[in-house]
Amino acid sequence: MSRLLHLNVNILNAGVFGGSWRFPGTDGAASYSIEHYTSIAKKAEEAKLDAVFLADGPVLDPGIEHRTGNNLEPTTVLARVAAQTERVGLIATLSSSYNDPAELARRLGDLDHVSGGRFGWNVVTTAGPIAAANFGRDGEPQHGLRYRRAAEFVEQVVAAWAERTDFVSPQGRPVVVQAGGSSDGKRLASRVGEVIFSAEQDIDRARAFRDELRAGAAEFGRNPDEIVVLPGLSTVLGSTEAEARERRELLDELLPDAYARSRLAGQLGFSLDGLDDDAPIPPELLVEPDAAGGSQTFYRVVRNLIDSENPTLRQLLKKLSGGGGHRIVVGTPEQIADDVERWFRAGAADGFNVMPDVLPSGFDDFADHLVPELRRRGLFRTDYDGTTLRDHLGLGLPPVPTGVWERGPLEAAR
Repeated sequence: MSRLLHLNVNILNAGVFGGSWRFPGTDGAASYSIEHYTSIAKKAEEAKLDAVFLADGPVLDPGIEHRTGNNLEPTTVLARVAAQTERVGLIATLSSSYNDPAELARRLGDLDHVSGGRFGWNVVTTAGPIAAANFGRDGEPQHGLRYRRAAEFVEQVVAAWAERTDFVSPQGRPVVVQAGGSSDGKRLASRVGEVIFSAEQDIDRARAFRDELRAGAAEFGRNPDEIVVLPGLSTVLGSTEAEARERRELLDELLPDAYARSRLAGQLGFSLDGLDDDAPIPPELLVEPDAAGGSQTFYRVVRNLIDSENPTLRQLLKKLSGGGGHRIVVGTPEQIADDVERWFRAGAADGFNVMPDVLPSGFDDFADHLVPELRRRGLFRTDYDGTTLRDHLGLGLPPVPTGVWERGPLEAAR
């Protein structure tokens, strides 16, 4: 087949699992050192991955009590990574709610130029009261307002990049990356997103999500083939199925219970105190996804799990493993490659934003064993064809968006 997978690695502190920092042989404080990020990025480049990705939030998060966090600002980290790599893409998460568009445009534009055209910007609206408090605000802005600001913010940033006459990037301008499963998020993604992260757990929902975004892009006059949809994928690899399952069970045992409960409470928008661990979440506590505060994307993921499987609270906590709600696949390289191939061929994904269970060991397993299996099946590149992130993704340079929110056809159709 001519179409190939796109793969990023999310360098998420010690790994996506809440107890990854406690895994045997893992340096729980490694995410506080720049070498942690540069070594994984070099490994990603050796494996010919599209990009490394750094999640981030402008917060002083009290969750550090139970696990290590993302402790270094992403553009600072990726500037160092850019100096120690040559081809791999570099995607930084920066908030549209708590930044200035002119300053951000310059910072990312300059980094894109000096890196040789390898930068992408993951636009987030930043949910939650902790970030708001960190900026002296009484509470987070309402969901719809955050996305209206994000639309205007992206328009200003991309316009500033397009107007640059000095220090122009070899790829034209950074790639716009976006994640959002809410109605507002999908509308923004259809209008301005080039790479879209998702958190779908079910292959049919994932295919419908990708189809919806492509249709939305077409309504805005965009080429649907220039949208790359990458669901999150948490991998737990073993040389045998039994070994992989033992690794998953150990990670579940290492998960701090208080962290898992705090994480789930944040996703659901209410306290778990007083709830029966061996009973399902009371349905009267759940709201419709569009009425949820905070991150509607992860609320939808958890709500879909509750609706489809009716798990007890204890089962739900184990299912999510403190990892944030992304799909977890456990098995041998061949078994996980089967899953990846099935989603890819079904049109549910253009590739994956990979979140290894433990870093760096889980990514070493992914790069050394799963990537060769994907190549053997003709699903992944053997070498880079170009030098920029747009080259890796097969993306051209889209028109500068204007009137993102007010005049788009999806808005008019509501």
